[in-house]
Amino acid sequence: MPKLNLSASANIILTASAVVLGTGTARSDDFLIGVATAQTGQLAPYDQPALAGFKLAIDDINAKGGLGGKYKVRLSIKDTRSDTAQTATVGQELVDEGAKVMISPCDADPSIAIGQLTQPRHIPTITLCGTAPILTQAVGDAMFGSFPADNLQATAIADFAISQGKRSAYLLVSPDSTYTANLPEYFGKVFEGKGGKVMGRGSFTMGQPDFSAEVTKIKNLQEKPDIIVTSAMEPDFPAFIRQLRAAGVEIPIYGADAMNTPTIRGLGSLVDGLVFTSAGFPLPGSKLEAFNAAFKKAVGHDPETTYEVNGYEIGMIIDQAVKNAASDDPEAIRAAIASLKNFDGITGKITYAGTTGMPVRAVVLMQYQGGKANYISTVTPAPQEVPAP
Repeated sequence: MPKLNLSASANIILTASAVVLGTGTARSDDFLIGVATAQTGQLAPYDQPALAGFKLAIDDINAKGGLGGKYKVRLSIKDTRSDTAQTATVGQELVDEGAKVMISPCDADPSIAIGQLTQPRHIPTITLCGTAPILTQAVGDAMFGSFPADNLQATAIADFAISQGKRSAYLLVSPDSTYTANLPEYFGKVFEGKGGKVMGRGSFTMGQPDFSAEVTKIKNLQEKPDIIVTSAMEPDFPAFIRQLRAAGVEIPIYGADAMNTPTIRGLGSLVDGLVFTSAGFPLPGSKLEAFNAAFKKAVGHDPETTYEVNGYEIGMIIDQAVKNAASDDPEAIRAAIASLKNFDGITGKITYAGTTGMPVRAVVLMQYQGGKANYISTVTPAPQEVPAP
């Protein structure tokens, strides 16, 4: 899988299999946060920028006295290698170290593996950017999402498609992950509910280099769809779009948050017109614009995605929960996260109260043009229009 430009990120992310970081001298009574993230492998392009933002948040929190102004944070970071079994192994190690909060990777399956360890111990666990809405239900009330959920993103994409006069869609899915399997199907459900038609489906195996059969199938469709909808990630989406455009198929593509990466942006004219989702956009004068400037000053380069700010917001959420709980007890912190309502994040309001652990928050729509991601709109779909997990 092509990776992000991590040369500057390496200034703040140590890529050893296990590292302990903190502001000042770590003490045994510091508040330990266990961080199980992919430093290598398929999930690294998503986990690493999110971790960069999270670590910056912890540095800022410790500079102000720690969580809730009282509890200095010590991070124990371990590499999951993008492997679910390895995630469970390092998760157990972090639990044994005494983690009071756990951070899990940007995907449902490894996050569930962590959650199965932390749920019985009531240790609040937050995925860096896992978006499967089934994730929190599969684990229990100690598990929380942070990024807009797949069904929320899909509803925003479907609403935009209808608003643009799109009336037919072809769904490209992969059964290999909940993200690649379910997000396009959520789209289809909303799209057809509003008068659109799903006229076909294609499937791929994650990691396959050859999409020629799928491209031929699309090219030979008697009736061409208005759009192709997929949540394919790296390296699958770059391979697919290269082969699709090389075959002369110019059908517009609508995607999701995993397409907001330097690698896909770097495809240039191949992704002109690609519509995708995110958690925020740095409009002039916005908090996100200020965050991006602060991140660059601290780290030495611009954020590469919106996963950095999402990681930073996770730190803010934990800090606010500790303040509200007035305690460093994991169960009290878990309950405080679950009660947050209209928390004032950098990208907007974030609410956990009344949810199953996946936050209610706005979705940003963007579109590539000329190698640049352009802002379309910020939307919060009506809850009754969002498909059930």
